Amino acid sequence: KEGKSLSASCTAVSLHLKCSPVMVDGVALNGPTVNILDSEDFLQQSMAIILEDAVKKATDVKEKVCEWRPPEELKELLDLELRDEGESESQILQRCRDAIRYSVKTTHPRFFNQLFAGLEPYSLVASCIVEALKPSAYTYEVGPVFTLVEDAVLRKMMELVGWEEGGDGIFNAGGSMSNMYAVNLARYHHCPDIKQLGLSAAPRLVLFTSQECHYSISKAAAFLGIGTKNVYKVPSDESGKMIPSALEELIKKAKSEGAVPFMVNATAGTTVLGAFDPLEEIADICGEHNLWLHVDACWGGAALISKKHKHLLKGIHRANSVAWNPHKMMMACLQCSAFLVRDKTGLLQRCYSASASYLFQQDKFYDISFDTGDKSIQCGRKPDAFKFWLLWKAVGARQLEQRVDRALAMARYLADEIKKREGFRLLMEPEYANVCFWYIPPSLRQLEDGPELWSKLHTVAPVIKERMMKVGSMMVGYQPHSDRANFFRMIVISPQAGKADMDFVLDEIHNLGKDL
Repeated sequence: KEGKSLSASCTAVSLHLKCSPVMVDGVALNGPTVNILDSEDFLQQSMAIILEDAVKKATDVKEKVCEWRPPEELKELLDLELRDEGESESQILQRCRDAIRYSVKTTHPRFFNQLFAGLEPYSLVASCIVEALKPSAYTYEVGPVFTLVEDAVLRKMMELVGWEEGGDGIFNAGGSMSNMYAVNLARYHHCPDIKQLGLSAAPRLVLFTSQECHYSISKAAAFLGIGTKNVYKVPSDESGKMIPSALEELIKKAKSEGAVPFMVNATAGTTVLGAFDPLEEIADICGEHNLWLHVDACWGGAALISKKHKHLLKGIHRANSVAWNPHKMMMACLQCSAFLVRDKTGLLQRCYSASASYLFQQDKFYDISFDTGDKSIQCGRKPDAFKFWLLWKAVGARQLEQRVDRALAMARYLADEIKKREGFRLLMEPEYANVCFWYIPPSLRQLEDGPELWSKLHTVAPVIKERMMKVGSMMVGYQPHSDRANFFRMIVISPQAGKADMDFVLDEIHNLGKDL
């Protein structure tokens, strides 16, 4: 009776009759306090701002790549303080405009600063869908579409790697995380008792990686208790490739010291030089010494989709695990990072599972093999595979291949132009989409190669970078490398960039630095 009476009472609200409030702890519970439909106008206006400012203007070559402001000034412009009372919708819409205005436009045709660039509209739409639905990819129960999508994408990526019998894998929050997964999984494979007993169950374990590897390998060793001094850095040749004979010598050295080698990390596409380690030779050594071979192909993995360039990763099918970031050359929206494992015995599950009974019940009414979340160190996990899947469905493998081929051809064009221009010097012939070079201002061109030239040249790139940021015309990264003076590292990815943009970069660097 009470239930019917309450229902009748609240139904009367729709007839504009008074409904007695239901109170708990002084809070009225009679109905929702937020009606999303009331925000429809705001959503439409904000989406219009996003489309105009973050899509159209951000990808317009006539617009700035960035609207540079120093931190203290930007703090004032953004009014970052969080207050007790909310602001009006008009103020919030202005906040949106300001956030876009003062952010770097990484989708701009002249953004060449990182290992990602360009706007991918299909992946952008996928990201919007994901944010609107707020799913988590740990169980089929709450993410039915996205768990199936992830499975399909992982299978396709493993096929490209060359694992004809399949394998296992998981999408996670970035390539650094994938490499950490690899180090931990390799250690667990070598010493499974460590999961329950901790470091006391393991001998002194050491891993090997090239001196050109991504810093996430050392971070993983520190985080996992292996220790950075137990990461043996293998020398690389002049082009940045690991030297297999040096790897062999270090493995023998480690064993002679009483250490236990368990893993080799090879890199397919190094961060600075874009070098590819000789995977076949490294795989031979790993086989001889029974070591887990992980390939960090976060950057270079995209070459697998190109018939013309997949030779760069020859031998990757022999790896035990692979890291590959579709958000780099493949242009999926950040983050989109896959960790692939050749094992099919459930090693990944055994290594990471905690069997949380509130998520991974064994008596569910559907096939629980699609509850993949227990293979992840995360609990809540975004369905990042969907951003790659929708993109791939829209453009197809053929166009993805064409994008890779075009990016590498564009890098070759830029390298050839650098060799033709006075004052520009190529660091090395590019193997991938990394083009590394120096700009030598007119005042230094009469100096012979030697300490004076390199000391002065070391100061040139930082000044040019500062000027280009403040002008907002483009973004190109720079860094020192080993004993080399600062040089520019140009990354070519976006199909929005063309020959004219390559020429513009060289012209602009000269214009910004000719007085130095």
